[in-house]
Amino acid sequence: METLDLSAPIGSSANRYRVILRLATPTVFAMLSQSVVNEIDVVYFAHLPCPESSNAQAALVPALIVVWLFGGSLSAVSVGTQALVARRYAEGNREAAGAVLANGTFFCVVAGALFSLVGLLCLPWLIRSMVTVHEVQEVALSYTRWRMFGIVSMAASMAVKAFFDGIGKTYVHLVSAVVMNVFNVLFCWVFIFGHLGAPRMGAPGAGLSAFLATWIGLAIMALYAALVRGEFRPMRWRNLSGKLTWSIVALSTPAAVATVVMMVGFGLFAQIVGKLDAGASAAGAAVAERCAGAEAVNSAANTDIIETLKLTFTSCIAFGTATATLIGQSLGRHEPEEAAKWGWASVRLGLVIFGLVGLGEGVLFTHQVTSLISSSEAVRAAATFPLRIMGVATPIIAVAMILSEGLFGAGSTKFVAAAQFLLVFGWLVPGSYLLGIGLHMSLDGIWIAAFVYACLAAVVMSVKFAGGSWKQIRL
Repeated sequence: METLDLSAPIGSSANRYRVILRLATPTVFAMLSQSVVNEIDVVYFAHLPCPESSNAQAALVPALIVVWLFGGSLSAVSVGTQALVARRYAEGNREAAGAVLANGTFFCVVAGALFSLVGLLCLPWLIRSMVTVHEVQEVALSYTRWRMFGIVSMAASMAVKAFFDGIGKTYVHLVSAVVMNVFNVLFCWVFIFGHLGAPRMGAPGAGLSAFLATWIGLAIMALYAALVRGEFRPMRWRNLSGKLTWSIVALSTPAAVATVVMMVGFGLFAQIVGKLDAGASAAGAAVAERCAGAEAVNSAANTDIIETLKLTFTSCIAFGTATATLIGQSLGRHEPEEAAKWGWASVRLGLVIFGLVGLGEGVLFTHQVTSLISSSEAVRAAATFPLRIMGVATPIIAVAMILSEGLFGAGSTKFVAAAQFLLVFGWLVPGSYLLGIGLHMSLDGIWIAAFVYACLAAVVMSVKFAGGSWKQIRL
């Protein structure tokens, strides 16, 4: 496959949509495939005996929040890497683009080892601060320990992915993600249930599987990087530069802060949901008796909702990644108005596509979705209304995420980080507590607050992008 030529005249909106789809489609499928790592966990956990199944699902969200708190914040180096690669590539400086790859990847390997160590030391406190049910705590700790060993491979893969996204070769991550997740599905089947002579590990077996799969994915990405060494020459020690590394880190730090803000916010969000389980509703108690143990109904439902919506969120981010490449390369060619056209075209396309997705998951097939992700009646009932309102919000979420990633691609990372901080701690967390706990609206109220948050984010990012101040940023 050849690099997509983004410098040729476009000529019409229809052509612009085709270019966006051609660039975004491999990224969408790659990121959806990568999300299968956790979706497979949810589906497999549903086949464990009750209450082990619900406790495993309830443990997944706090576990993933911790993983993304460390691995996701480090992976934000991909924001600076992609923005700089897109600019250098559009300027025709291939070796400079290769140097960005070398420095971004080296930083992720070194920092990833440190982040893993700190994460493992902080893990017990972080999990127990979010989870009040002892059985869920133990599952989350065992699962997350394995995932923390994959932070280096997770972050380094994202740095290499950012390089290939920046030059328009979005199919590279697709190949890596598909192969990685084929192995993950197999490993989960083996280690969760104890097949092929392996020990039955339950939920922690999914953590081990993800750890192994992410290193396979990194190996494939490294192979692709080696294949372009003649053109971009990334594999040279003299490429390593403190100044360039600092430029990448400085550009990426606001994105990392935004990731931390989101993870802390969602950690508090999960903690608020956990308070509902600590209160032990009558419906939850009835199911718990049938399961011969405690069942964290609201936390399990919250996990199922997030894991379902994450497929949509991931696709929106993929569209945003394509938008960031198009904007970055346009700015590299000193065509700011062309960059704006790419952004709005991606938004229009996202509204149509994700409007249809939201219609499916929130209106037409909600019952089928809840039946697939949980075997518990109480969990399915608790998840239904939030899935419906978030289905309605799906095209709104698409606008917020596409423009956030577009602003990242333009280098306006500080604004996105500041906006996320204000939205998460100004509304999402206090609003969730107010509606869910204070006004006794339970899980429905908590997700109504999330709906409002999505609307506010879409408005803020749209106003910023329309203002055009990002067009003046020089990298």
